[in-house]
Amino acid sequence: MDLIDKLGEIAKRVKKSSMNVLTEEATKTAFVLPFLQALGYDIFDPTEVVPEYTSDFAMKKGEKVDYAVRDEDKTIFLIECKTIGADLEAKHAGQLFRYFSVNDETKFGILTDGIRYLFFSDLEKENVMDQQPFFEFSLLNFNEVDVDVLKKFTKNAFDLDEIVSNASNLKYQKALKEEIQKEFSEPSEEFVRLLTKRVYSGSYTQQVKEQFTVLVHDTLKSYIKESVNSRLQSAYQLDSEEKADVASMVAVAEDVVSDGAVTTDDELEGFRIVRSIASEIILADRIFIRDSKSYCAILLDDNNRRTLCRFYFGKNKRSVVVFTPDSEDRFELDSVDQLYKYKNSIHLAIKQYEQGNVV
Repeated sequence: MDLIDKLGEIAKRVKKSSMNVLTEEATKTAFVLPFLQALGYDIFDPTEVVPEYTSDFAMKKGEKVDYAVRDEDKTIFLIECKTIGADLEAKHAGQLFRYFSVNDETKFGILTDGIRYLFFSDLEKENVMDQQPFFEFSLLNFNEVDVDVLKKFTKNAFDLDEIVSNASNLKYQKALKEEIQKEFSEPSEEFVRLLTKRVYSGSYTQQVKEQFTVLVHDTLKSYIKESVNSRLQSAYQLDSEEKADVASMVAVAEDVVSDGAVTTDDELEGFRIVRSIASEIILADRIFIRDSKSYCAILLDDNNRRTLCRFYFGKNKRSVVVFTPDSEDRFELDSVDQLYKYKNSIHLAIKQYEQGNVV
C-alpha cells in the first residue's frame, strides 16, 4: 500500500472517531502513532520511536518531548502532541524550542493535534526553532503534492541535507503564495505600476493609477474565474470525487477575489471541515463557501436561503453560528478544528433542507 493510501485510511479513522478522542494520550494512540507507522517507523521499537524523550537543560531537568524519532544514535526529528483542536502555534511548542537550542543534531520538530502536522526547522537562525512552520500537512485536506513532501520524512527516504534544502524552498513558496493572494485580493501600488508600464506608454498620472488599479483588480478576478471554469468544463472526464474538488475550487476562487472580502486560511479550513462533516450524509460537492466583509457563510447548494452556518473569525476571537431547525446556535472556538465538536448540529442544519434525501 502506497503512502497516500495509508494516509487515506488514517483520514477515514479521523473522520469517524475524532469526536471520541478527547485527551492527548488518546490522540497519540489513535492518530499520531499510526501516522508515524505510515511513514515507515517501527512504533513498537522504543529505540526508534522513543516516547517521553527526556533531556536535561541548564535551567530545567528532565524536560520531555512526546516522541523522538531516531536513526541509530541520532535524533532525526521530534514530535510534540496536543489534543485535537488545540492551538498549534509555535509559542505552544516550548519543549521543541528548548531542544533546538541545545541539540545540534535535531533539525526538525513537528507540532500536531493528530490531524494537522506543523513542521518546523531552524532556517532563520541555527539551533533556534523558526516561529513559522515551513510545511503543514492535514489529514483532512491533502493532495499528491503534499504527500510527495511528506515522503521525504519516511524512514527509507530520509535525507537530512535534501530535506533542509527543500524546507527552505517550501518556506519561501508559502510566503510567496500569501503575497500573491494579497495582490489578487487588493493589488498594491507597486504591482499596479509594474503592469501598467508594460501595457500603457503614457505618463503614470494619478488618474491613470486609479484607472489601472480597478482594471488590474477586475482582470485578476476574471483570470482566476476563467482558469478554474476552464478546468470545470472538462470535468466530465473526472470521477465524482474529482468533480467535487473542482466545484469547490470554483466556489473558493470566486470568494477569494470577491469585492471587499478576503477569505482567510482559517475560513478555508473551516469550509473544508464542514464539507468533510457534511460528506457523511450528503455529497460533499453540495457545500459552498460565500464570503462577505462581516462573516463567511457556508451554504447548501450555493443557495443563501440554505445557510448551514456562518464563521465569525477575527484575529483574537472565533465563533460559528449554526442554523438548526429551531434555533441559531453560536459556539465559541479556540481553534478551527473544534468545529468537529459540533458535527451533530451541522447535520441537523443539513437535514432540515433535505426531506429524506440524506444518505
